[in-house]
Amino acid sequence: MDASALSSNEFYLERQARRESNARSYPRRFPIALKSATGCTVTDVEGRTYLDCLAGAGTLALGHNHPEVIETLQDVLRSGLPLHTLDLMTPVKDRFVADIFETLPVALREEAKIQFCSPSGTDAIEAAIKLAKTATGRTDIVSFRGAYHGMSQGSLSLMGSLGPKAAVGQLVPGAHFFPYPYAYRCPFGRGGEETAVLAAEYFERALRDPEGGINLPAAVILEAVQGEGGVIPAPAEWLRTIRRVTRDLGIPLILDEVQSGIGRTGSFYAFQKAGIVPDIIVLSKAIGGGLPLAVMIYREGLDLWKPGAHAGTFRGNQLAMAAGSKTLEIIFRDRLVERAAIAGRRLRANLERIAASTSYIGDVRGEGLMLGVEIIDPDGRPDGLGHPPHGSGIARMIQNDVFRAGLILETGGRYGSVLRFLPPLTISDEEIDQATGILAAAFGRIGRKAA
Repeated sequence: MDASALSSNEFYLERQARRESNARSYPRRFPIALKSATGCTVTDVEGRTYLDCLAGAGTLALGHNHPEVIETLQDVLRSGLPLHTLDLMTPVKDRFVADIFETLPVALREEAKIQFCSPSGTDAIEAAIKLAKTATGRTDIVSFRGAYHGMSQGSLSLMGSLGPKAAVGQLVPGAHFFPYPYAYRCPFGRGGEETAVLAAEYFERALRDPEGGINLPAAVILEAVQGEGGVIPAPAEWLRTIRRVTRDLGIPLILDEVQSGIGRTGSFYAFQKAGIVPDIIVLSKAIGGGLPLAVMIYREGLDLWKPGAHAGTFRGNQLAMAAGSKTLEIIFRDRLVERAAIAGRRLRANLERIAASTSYIGDVRGEGLMLGVEIIDPDGRPDGLGHPPHGSGIARMIQNDVFRAGLILETGGRYGSVLRFLPPLTISDEEIDQATGILAAAFGRIGRKAA
């Protein structure tokens, strides 16, 4: 084999395309083979560097290869600890549980139970669905438009996006979808603060209506900030209404914090901004310090399933638990939750300045370092609120442009029209300015300015 081929992105991408499933996703948008990474920067095999504002879809709270996390992993590997333990106890596991419980609201911490799941968020969602059905004896689940909870059968049933469902056919029955308070594209055609008010009233009246056609559900599941759905933060008052109604009706409330948790939104959990306490929290991504780990935490009163009711061969990932504990230690020691709020304000201000200079941005939104920029087509026909249609083609063009300039950004939302920022919580002010400078230049290249 020609040694030069090993230093070519094309060499690895061709082999990947030949061998890997057609379901592969990210290499189509980011056609590179990675060689090294540190902090907020990744380097491909050809030596080009990129600012990584995807960060493992929010997994890498401390960025790539944090030296203290790497040292912790090396210590575990040298210790002789069994790396595969199923759900047997170890000192590493005991410490991780203690560390994650310390992050919980006091009202939940005092009665919390934890279930270790197969190491992906979607399996923890499946566990939450099973637990709620077991505890209540009911079958239906309420979700929300725009929701993303994973790709397995049960979690896919609760997904708002129709695309991944189309080829699958019959999914788990009993899923009901309610409007999410997406003010810019208000489902009621009103917009502004009225969106959340109407969404909350609709939710409560529908579940209390004896002619509403929906059986009392086993659970209500939601994201306090929808991620894949377009980085849409739920207003605090709407979250409080959902909590009040579910409590009054005896419906377990599941908060999916897989992407928004562990400090990303400027609070440790995104739901904390509303002062609510859910019955079940689903966590994955950042809790493993960059390694696969997923858990479900819930109120003791729901713990009605039998031994073995939910299992998974790799639910005892000792390396991930050790990395997770070290990550939590660093997050609190270095005040990275507060840093995410401060850095998020800087990033948002930069994005809003770009929005003021172009007609292609309709909305800038999000919380902390979980931000989105909705791209619009200014030449299209406005909706009832006066907002131009989604600019999915423009979003793809911008994504490709900034990638060539050294910035990795993912898209999401309706029609893939939202540019999403999920950088490490450790991103510096200089890196924020560099990333938004690249983005501003890309908008400048497409030319049209706001009137």
